[in-house]
Amino acid sequence: MNTDIRKFKLYYDISEVSRCLLCHDPLCAKACPEGVPAGDILRSLFFRNYIGADRKLSHDCSRCDAPCEKACVINGPKQPVAIKKLFTALREDGSDLPPHIVEDVDISADICGVKLENPFILSSSVVSSNYDMCRRAFEAGWAGVSFKTICNFPQHETSPRFSAIRNHSNSFCGFKNIEQLSDHSVEENMEIFERLRREFPSKVIIASIMGQNEEEWTYLAARCEEAGAAVIECNFSCPNMEARDLGVTIGQSGELIERFTRATRRGTSLPILVKLTPNVADMVPMALAAKRGGADGISAINTLNSITGVDIDNLVAKPAVRGKSIVGGYSGAAVKPIALRFISDMSRCEELEDMHLSGIGGVETWRDALEFILLGAGSVQATTAVMQYGYRIVDDLREGLEEYMKCKGITSLDMLVGGAAGTVVDHTSIERDTVLLPVFDYDHCNGCGRCYISCRDGGHQAIRFDEETRRPVLIGSNCVGCHLCRLVCSAKAVRTAKKTIKR
Repeated sequence: MNTDIRKFKLYYDISEVSRCLLCHDPLCAKACPEGVPAGDILRSLFFRNYIGADRKLSHDCSRCDAPCEKACVINGPKQPVAIKKLFTALREDGSDLPPHIVEDVDISADICGVKLENPFILSSSVVSSNYDMCRRAFEAGWAGVSFKTICNFPQHETSPRFSAIRNHSNSFCGFKNIEQLSDHSVEENMEIFERLRREFPSKVIIASIMGQNEEEWTYLAARCEEAGAAVIECNFSCPNMEARDLGVTIGQSGELIERFTRATRRGTSLPILVKLTPNVADMVPMALAAKRGGADGISAINTLNSITGVDIDNLVAKPAVRGKSIVGGYSGAAVKPIALRFISDMSRCEELEDMHLSGIGGVETWRDALEFILLGAGSVQATTAVMQYGYRIVDDLREGLEEYMKCKGITSLDMLVGGAAGTVVDHTSIERDTVLLPVFDYDHCNGCGRCYISCRDGGHQAIRFDEETRRPVLIGSNCVGCHLCRLVCSAKAVRTAKKTIKR
């Protein structure tokens, strides 16, 4: 069953939603005399929680004079977001909402027996680096935080320390950081743990740690358990350390992973997650080394080594620090396919079947999170999306996942974990005889010709463009079923229906 509002996606350009700035305390909502939570609805649409958006909209906006648009902060320098048109289309298309098959669903999860209210955790980073931030995250609805990595040696940060690659709506599609670890002392961080444990007993504190030697790994694990952490996470993957024998260097050596995991195990009886680096050809051997050392699970992925770009005016790589830059960690939506690949690899390894997988990398929407879960992750962590949009994204993460489960008749999150893992097979096992030909839906085709250009210059010259009707016409004898035409079609007017078998 399709859990999108199908007609809304087809008949109204959802890119209009991407123009919304997702304001703090949005003026559009304040301007509505009917009390429509416009900001919340726009945010749900932005994060592809279409069903949740529809359920929030109880008012017919079609006859309204749109005071929300007049209050829009971009009204003036630009046209305001077309809120009335969006909400009218949303309400009209509500008839396409799939019905609930079940009403009660359980989205709770656990890490090796440690209960999580939901599978959503803040990953170890600046977004979980002090008491106030963790408090607000817990109050917003995050089930746990992996606290910014605790260490026993001083940090020397740069300024600036971030750069980004943006899409057309100015959102990050890729994000680089050259930040290091927690700049608070061990004791200061332990006081934060103790306070959070007292005030939020149902929430989970994951202590991310990094030692300089075996003794420090053992000590930090023991101290964090004493202060109230529920899980220990070994940071074997930070790419931004000044010393060469820390962070990512450990994560690229099975011998070091096993040795320092074993040292951590000597200090604690808590579940241990090992956070691994994607800067390796194969993560499975590294995960097996962690298991031999006593780890109970894997967090993956940390950031990719990267250079996001060069300032072509000043001729310095980004971010520039007094005319110099360094390779840093890359995150955000662009790394999700790489993260999914590593989660899939580990999920398919029989020797790792009993290991908890915590998926990290490019999670912004509930769909992103669900993809990690379906490939075998039992929990999901996020940072970059929170840095850009705030802790509030957890509302749509939870609601979107709950609505999906209700419409699918899935009562427990456990039923989803690994649900798609078996669909990833070796190259020799994929079926290669069937060709699926595209079919053009002329009722929705806008005649732009992008499918023709892409097929002509980047495909198999299987589309002819009728200049008179401005319609694409398939040349079936040339088509190999690559579906490039479907990917470039902005109107979603290319579908698959006809099958042919290669002879």
